[in-house]
Amino acid sequence: MIWLTWRQLRGSAVMTAALLVVLAIALAVTGPGLASRYSAGIADCTQNDTCNRFFDRFFGQYEIPFMAVSLVVLLLPALVGLFWGAPLITRELETGTHLLVWNQSVTRGRWLAVKLGLTGLVAVVAAGLCGLAVTWWSDPLDKSASPGLALMAPLVFGARGIAPMGYAAFAFVLGVTLGMLVRRTLPAMALALAVFAAIQLAMPQLVRPHLMPPVTSTFELSMTNVENIGIPPNGGGPVQIVLRSAVPGNAGAWVLSSDLIDASGRTITSQNGEPVAIQVSTTSGPCSPQGGTRCMAELNRLGYRQKATYQPLERFWPFQWIETGIYALLTLGLTWLSFWWIRRRLS
Repeated sequence: MIWLTWRQLRGSAVMTAALLVVLAIALAVTGPGLASRYSAGIADCTQNDTCNRFFDRFFGQYEIPFMAVSLVVLLLPALVGLFWGAPLITRELETGTHLLVWNQSVTRGRWLAVKLGLTGLVAVVAAGLCGLAVTWWSDPLDKSASPGLALMAPLVFGARGIAPMGYAAFAFVLGVTLGMLVRRTLPAMALALAVFAAIQLAMPQLVRPHLMPPVTSTFELSMTNVENIGIPPNGGGPVQIVLRSAVPGNAGAWVLSSDLIDASGRTITSQNGEPVAIQVSTTSGPCSPQGGTRCMAELNRLGYRQKATYQPLERFWPFQWIETGIYALLTLGLTWLSFWWIRRRLS
């Protein structure tokens, strides 16, 4: 059974391995240079107090490869479920070769166990190696990315660490299970892709923010958490403030909500990224067109603060382990369903 399963798997496995080798070579060749340029830039900007400009410039130079390698890791589990999981059993059911095996000395349970075990192990190892290699390579860029692309951000989190292993295992067994239920390859592939995509979208929105209780704090307004302060050019109107999805002293944090509050603690209703109007004198004083940078200090003096709810960066690895564990439990549940279905319902 192991030899037969390997013969069926080896074509796609060799192709996947070749692509991963190409990716690994590219990362190994460019990674050390990327790390050294980051270290040199940090040393220089620390002396000249220009680190914010360095981070923006450094990340901007590598934004396209950063997004490309992250996308590879995000897509790999989906492709595993689509092209490895869904056809694994349906291919046998459509051609009738499963009956030949079952009429020999091989039991249904052993037949499925070998297929799941060997193919699933290869899928998990491939996704794990890919995720860890990209995590190593992108470390300097993760440290210099803007808040929307920081390490804890939903788009980046799923492409780092050990989480891709959990995604790959779940996507593979999901494809196998749906293939056994549907018994047709193309419908099973389409359904597996749709279900996996829906769960991947729901996880960062509904589950991940609550894996650990988020932190809620208030912060003074600064260049870290304020995107822009808009003062009418001729005065006479409200000051417009746009908050960033960032919190002072917590670089790389995943900000779940960011609101402006006044001195009494009342939230000034707004959506993240939208201007907030503050009724303060703009005809004279610090917030007049001639006030320059003094307006932010004046707003702090008047008691305006940022109230943010966030998940700190130091929770990255606990979140990785918890989320991977959730996907492992889902994988075990689908595996049990597969064995139950093949013994009781499949013929």
